[in-house]
Amino acid sequence: MAEWNAFYRNEDEEEEQEEGEQSGESYRITGRDSLVFLVDASKEMFIKGEDGQPSNFDMTMQVVRSVYMSKIISSHRDLVALVFYGTEQSKNPRNSFKHVYVYHDLDEPGAKRVQDIDSLRGEKGAQLAAETMGSRETSLGDALWCCANLYSDIKLRLSHKRLMIFTCRDEPHGGDSVKDRQARTKAGDLKETGVVIDLMHLMKPGGFNVSLFFCDVISPPEDESELGLQEEPCEKLDDLQKRVRAKEQKKRAMARLNLCLGVGLNVAVGIYATAVTARKPSAIKLYRETNEPVRSKTRTFHTQTGSLLLPSEIKKAQVYGNKQIVMERDEVDAIKKFDDPGLLLIGFKPMEKLKLHHHIRPAVFLYPEEDQVKGSACLFSALLKKCSERNVFALCRCIARRNYPPRFVALVPQHEEVDEGNAQITPPGFNVIYLPYADDFRTLDPPHYPAASQVQVDKMKEIISKLRFKYRSDAFENPVIQQHYRNLEALALDMMAPEDIEDLIMPKVEQIDCRLGPLVDEFKDLVYPENYNPESKPAAKRKTADSGGGAEKKPKVEVTEDELKVHVQNGTLAKLTVPVLKEACKQFGVRTAGTKKQELIDALVARLGS
Repeated sequence: MAEWNAFYRNEDEEEEQEEGEQSGESYRITGRDSLVFLVDASKEMFIKGEDGQPSNFDMTMQVVRSVYMSKIISSHRDLVALVFYGTEQSKNPRNSFKHVYVYHDLDEPGAKRVQDIDSLRGEKGAQLAAETMGSRETSLGDALWCCANLYSDIKLRLSHKRLMIFTCRDEPHGGDSVKDRQARTKAGDLKETGVVIDLMHLMKPGGFNVSLFFCDVISPPEDESELGLQEEPCEKLDDLQKRVRAKEQKKRAMARLNLCLGVGLNVAVGIYATAVTARKPSAIKLYRETNEPVRSKTRTFHTQTGSLLLPSEIKKAQVYGNKQIVMERDEVDAIKKFDDPGLLLIGFKPMEKLKLHHHIRPAVFLYPEEDQVKGSACLFSALLKKCSERNVFALCRCIARRNYPPRFVALVPQHEEVDEGNAQITPPGFNVIYLPYADDFRTLDPPHYPAASQVQVDKMKEIISKLRFKYRSDAFENPVIQQHYRNLEALALDMMAPEDIEDLIMPKVEQIDCRLGPLVDEFKDLVYPENYNPESKPAAKRKTADSGGGAEKKPKVEVTEDELKVHVQNGTLAKLTVPVLKEACKQFGVRTAGTKKQELIDALVARLGS
């Protein structure tokens, strides 16, 4: 029977569990995200900017392409569509709407779609768009109606629906009040069905006045943390990409909990991961004849009879005091359960009590969930304000999931920060710092080395001050992952060779040498002996004559039958190593079902304990 400890996670699995908890992997997604790009194809969109700047249409196509690529990599099951309005040609389901061209239906992004977008970029792309679609009068109401039909034709469950309008015209109908009223009515119908409408307005001569028409069409921010309507239009590609990136992805909570501030006083909060480790996707196994994905199934059989075991027939056990304690799965779950998931406020501590070595794993972010409990945002805001004013953090007990062990956490207040364009840099809320238990601290004996002299320390301070720079984590990309996706992109898009990437983590040696000047040589003269060359190879170790140059093989450890019986009687077989247990099984002809330590012990107990 399986060891009881096997039901609980070991150290490696615990780390994987924590990583999964931080990245939100265990959060169940109830549907797919969907995004529709509604792009103005009027002649004004194709006018080039000053000083060789790309046209608004070309900027939009670059942004659409980047979103397609991002979706393919990060969430390939999301649905994306591209629709042009104000076109001469019409192409939509049943051709019900004039001057609306559905370039891509609402479907998963793929390599073919990226190639289609590439064909619309640059001067050749503008010519192709003019030949394929053309430019004509505009009816935004028909375009919104067409997008509503795209959503209604989808039979899949959609968790989030968003529509982005790209245009440089603040009056799309030229003051036609009938068309304006139709567009406002259709936009209201879309918003009632849960579609979020955003405006990505672009620069035009004389400026873009949002209040003329679009302020009545777009959706208000879903919560305080979301970027609202920007008054200033996008002039550059980077600005447009930032705004689209801030809107395109729905913020998913890792968990939604109640923060208990006292008896009968609960605040609904969501836990969000602000940073997640980027990893290469795992390989998918394919059937070699059809290239279809294959699924693996695991079944458990009885070692003696070979019969298939049902989950209800499998129990957990642990040997304690030479006695096997058998428990049902429900009993094990009941033992593991400490309390219901949630955050329980214990008290407040000054910020000085929170030390740097208390940081044992990446922090997560806490934000109120007004939809769950009304008034949560108001009470949460008051708590955040008071903690910040008094420079304290809230100490809480946190149980993130059912059957998760409790952890002590520190809720550190964080203020909202916005940039010059009024775009949010950091949202208001609490950073959740996981605190260590007493068992997590280790006593270390650091090695003793001769201390550096004050002259050497001062010289190193000079070097450090010369090499200082402002660090931003988002300025450095993982070169391994970037190269991996460049290779996949080249294969999918039939490119001759993958795009070159710049390895940003490599040190800039020439710039470092220019900044330091003679400081490096001066430091070497102070620390290292004369004529020291750090690049020289160390002298090879001499081989001993007795050993013949090779490492001595450890002799096999054999245990006698009497010693094994004593171990069986005392229940101390677990003290022996796996190689010793394997050798004992071979010595006494004991057949085992596997090679795990507990399986070897069970086989020896069955043979020698009888």
